Amino acid sequence: MTHKSRTSNKRLHVLLIEDEPSDAEIEIAELRHGGFDVTADVVETGDQVRGRLGKNSYDVILADYSLPNFRGMDAVDILREKNLNTPLILVTGALNSETAVECVKQGAVDYVMKDNLARLVLCVRRALEDTRLRQERARAQEQLAHKVEELARSNCDLEQFAYVASHDLQEPLRMVAAYTQLLAERYRGKLDTTADRYIGYAVEGATRMQALLEDLLAFSRIGRNGVTPTPVDSNTAIEEVLRNLAITLKEHNVTITCNPLPTILADRFQVVQLFQNLIGNAIKFRGRQAPSVIISAEQHGEEWLFSIFDNGIGIASEHKEFIFKIFQRLHTRAEYPGNGVGLAICKKIVEHNGGRIWVDSELGRGSNFRFTFPAVLADKAGKKEDYELSAENLVSR
Repeated sequence: MTHKSRTSNKRLHVLLIEDEPSDAEIEIAELRHGGFDVTADVVETGDQVRGRLGKNSYDVILADYSLPNFRGMDAVDILREKNLNTPLILVTGALNSETAVECVKQGAVDYVMKDNLARLVLCVRRALEDTRLRQERARAQEQLAHKVEELARSNCDLEQFAYVASHDLQEPLRMVAAYTQLLAERYRGKLDTTADRYIGYAVEGATRMQALLEDLLAFSRIGRNGVTPTPVDSNTAIEEVLRNLAITLKEHNVTITCNPLPTILADRFQVVQLFQNLIGNAIKFRGRQAPSVIISAEQHGEEWLFSIFDNGIGIASEHKEFIFKIFQRLHTRAEYPGNGVGLAICKKIVEHNGGRIWVDSELGRGSNFRFTFPAVLADKAGKKEDYELSAENLVSR
């Protein structure tokens, strides 16, 4: 035995559908000559095929196209009945090209003419490799589905924990905050300055923890309320946001210009929260000029692309992904208040509704927050004109 045959032999279990013993022997010999260690079961009727497939597992099936009591292609139907993916190769003495193509369409992986059995080994190797790759893909897809299921379960558990923790901690923290505030009011100036400072720290810490828990509770509630998405006119949502922020807008002389916006399918409260967080963010991180915000949307294929552009302080490129993570801040609380939850809530709302959110920005050149929603309803809601809000003009026009 040569070195090549010793190293290349591969065990091969074949189901041979053939009524001519000599043809069966020639095919087995050809496979052995090609480097396979062959064991074969030879059958010639449908009942025999069903019986063998019910008892044994085969690497490949070699089937004559036409036998007295059976057609080779009928084995494809039997494989489907038994939910088997064993590759079937037709080995026949007479088959025109048109019929061969039709057989491949119906489920045969290849065909070999009996007067050209030199192709048999190549066809078998190719069929085995295709089967291996298909099985690997199936395993990978199964593993991916399992990991996705585990991740979904883990995320659900984490959200449940965040919700329970932030909700159940509210009451004891309110008590701590209330009594530390009472201490500050009753004993301020009656103890030494160190005690006053310590009490101040306690009040500040309790107040900050309350705000943190409220933000965490708001974050964990997204997607938990079970509200069925309904058509939401984005223009109406913006108008509600402007009413909510009217005092802040006047105080900082903010100008908001809004182009006609579409109707989207979502939870109305979440849409209002999304716009309010982004507009509030533009006001908070304003530059030296009076804040200006431009809101627009345009349809890109099967999604709406929203844009909220401001003239604020901007964001460095290395921080563009960082800012959407919960409790992540780029500035101290002394510079800008907040807990770093607003943009994380925006991201969760957008992704919960099947969209994406990102920011285009440079330091000192403002920010353009962009996000998408599925274009379920391509409706401009009858809006024909832009409208603007400023300190002097608080109604749309």
